[in-house]
Amino acid sequence: MLVKTYGAAVQGIDAMIVTIEVSMESRGWSFTIVGLPDTAVKESYDRINTAMRESGLQLPRRSVVVNMAPADVKKEGAAFDLPIAVGLLAAGEAIQPVELDSFMIMGELSLDGHVRPVRGVLPMAIAARKAGFKSMIVPKENATEAAVVNDIAVYGVDHLLQVLEIVQGYPSVAPVEVDTRAEFAAAQQVFDYDFSEVKGQENVKRAFEVACAGGHNILLVGPPGSGKSMMAKRLPSIMPPLTLREALETTKIHSVAGRLRQGARLLTHRPFRSPHHTVSPVALVGGGTNPRPGEISLAHNGVLFLDELPEFSRAVLEVMRQPLEDRHITVSRAKYNVDYPASFMLVASMNPCPCGYYNHPSRPCTCMPGAVNKYLGKISGPLLDRIDLQIEILPVPFEKLADAAPGEPSAVIRERVVKAREIQAARFADEPYIHCNAQMNSRMLQRCCQLSKQTADILQHAMIKFDMSARAYDRILKVARTIADLDASDEIKPHHMSEAVNYRNLDRSNWGATI
Repeated sequence: MLVKTYGAAVQGIDAMIVTIEVSMESRGWSFTIVGLPDTAVKESYDRINTAMRESGLQLPRRSVVVNMAPADVKKEGAAFDLPIAVGLLAAGEAIQPVELDSFMIMGELSLDGHVRPVRGVLPMAIAARKAGFKSMIVPKENATEAAVVNDIAVYGVDHLLQVLEIVQGYPSVAPVEVDTRAEFAAAQQVFDYDFSEVKGQENVKRAFEVACAGGHNILLVGPPGSGKSMMAKRLPSIMPPLTLREALETTKIHSVAGRLRQGARLLTHRPFRSPHHTVSPVALVGGGTNPRPGEISLAHNGVLFLDELPEFSRAVLEVMRQPLEDRHITVSRAKYNVDYPASFMLVASMNPCPCGYYNHPSRPCTCMPGAVNKYLGKISGPLLDRIDLQIEILPVPFEKLADAAPGEPSAVIRERVVKAREIQAARFADEPYIHCNAQMNSRMLQRCCQLSKQTADILQHAMIKFDMSARAYDRILKVARTIADLDASDEIKPHHMSEAVNYRNLDRSNWGATI
């Protein structure tokens, strides 16, 4: 007898439908799985057999062939245990399923028959809806994750027997229902950190506001204890809220990577990823034996924070150059080729020198001559060129720290950022792949950044004086356009350009030349 059940295999951050065909003959006894299964899939027979026995069921001892189509796509992981188990029982006529072709079934079986959670359920649910499935059976821990997808009934199960009840038409569990839009809207305004808690550093707050308004990368240079990490953690609280489309795309990435906690729904806040400086290139960009998204993809639509930037290896920093420009990463290996989105805002921090106190107002720098330039030289020029704002940050004076008055709250700053983004959204309405000023190409720069003679003279003087590169020229124009948007100005005025030039501290030829 031939029975078909349905599951899904994750490719990149999307999923494709997999048909599990179970053929059972009455003569002989054997068990074969074909269709490019990995080791975990091949071992499913032992898990299924034991789980059935512990659940009071008997696996028919017949000749069985399990084909997983399409046969040229590699099937990985133990998530195919459930669809194979249901197919075996249906082919052996141990159960009488009703409309088995209307279900997508995914889950790992433990030896006592309980169902264990799997990764990648959200893209699987999206694929199931597109393919026209009416219902989906997943582990209970993954049910709310899948239920954010509308127009499909999601059953969360914790035992094999519950699965059999559902496919035979008498479910003992109800479909999980999630009001995605209501929960998404309610959770967007709650943050753990707020800029009202930051004392002083008004110039840095302004730089963060400009960076968020235009989606620009930013580098903070300052001594230990000046507040670099503290302010970076508060950055998501002033970024524009995630749209439902962005939240779905971001949650898919975290689902595929297995980073969603049990019972998770849509991500409501922009991700903030802060990998340690010992991170490897593969961990940063993704890949591996079983390909997973890296840190730059987990930061998609959010912030990638690199603390102590010069401590990262040169290889790690250089692999970010292409994703910073293209906003996606293609991982090519001998056995696979996957694309991951990587549209993130890079926020980096570093000390100005090895001892950390160059340019400190009260503590002397103890570094050897030339140490500042050597320390900065750990970061390549091409990478620095891709960082739009470079800000020097100094410690907050005591009188500012002692001031009990709260600073400007994140909600107020966020309102200005959102208004600037709305201006950019209208500007780029006919550009499907451009959403903010940082993403403008050369053609868009020429159209959107027309300069008066006085404004152009300021930029020309800065380019010649500081010997800036052509890429720095483009970055300054983009930042100036963002500052003008914050002022709701159609024209880039001289004071907008002056502020943008001041955000290129490390381009100055005399920076760090005194020691």
